[in-house]
Amino acid sequence: MTITDVDGALPDPRAFVRATDWQVLEHAYGPADKSPALLIGLLSDDPSTHATALRHLEDPIHHQNSVYSATVPAALFVAAALMDPSTATVLTAPVGRQRQVRAALLDWVESVANAVGDEAEATMARLGLRLERSPVSVQVRALRPALFRAVSAFLHDPETAVQEAAIAAAVSLLDDPELVQHRSVVTPLVRDVLAISARRSYQFVAARGLNAWGQGVGPSPARQEAGPRGDGCSTEPPF
Repeated sequence: MTITDVDGALPDPRAFVRATDWQVLEHAYGPADKSPALLIGLLSDDPSTHATALRHLEDPIHHQNSVYSATVPAALFVAAALMDPSTATVLTAPVGRQRQVRAALLDWVESVANAVGDEAEATMARLGLRLERSPVSVQVRALRPALFRAVSAFLHDPETAVQEAAIAAAVSLLDDPELVQHRSVVTPLVRDVLAISARRSYQFVAARGLNAWGQGVGPSPARQEAGPRGDGCSTEPPF
């Protein structure tokens, strides 16, 4: 079995940004009318513009790991932008650490997917809430096949940081019932790549996925901080 494309082509990212009515959408701080001009910066040739766009994705589009109405088109835009050559741009943090924009975007996709995943649903249930009653969460969940289609293109990327970020994103996206059949293909990558990553946060994602899929116990989640940002990395410099 091999990874197959999820039905439906991703939009052209530039055309999609222009066609979306951002004025009726909101992020953590209110109307998202300024979001298109900032997000399109992901497709620029200027590292500082890339960094500004990544900061906007992180906050306010996905403020404190929450999802908003603007998160929905932003996620689809990011998925479409992943294949753009501009996202291979390498950003340098003040401490000298370098990382591709593409890896940061894949981390962002993982976080968004995790925010509406099975664990999030279970947490809400313990609080007496139901995730399916959140229209935005339902909309983000509906995007998971399209997001996985974009992410799967990087599961064997020669750049280690990009590959690890893609595998981590796939783990969270595979909570989708429509994508369960792909777990058997991704499992070896989770074991052989993600579980031995130098980033403890990726080890946590690996353990979470393997445990949830009944594939044995990886590194103990109890000893890890949750999510790709748990080891102090973020989607913007400094990573």
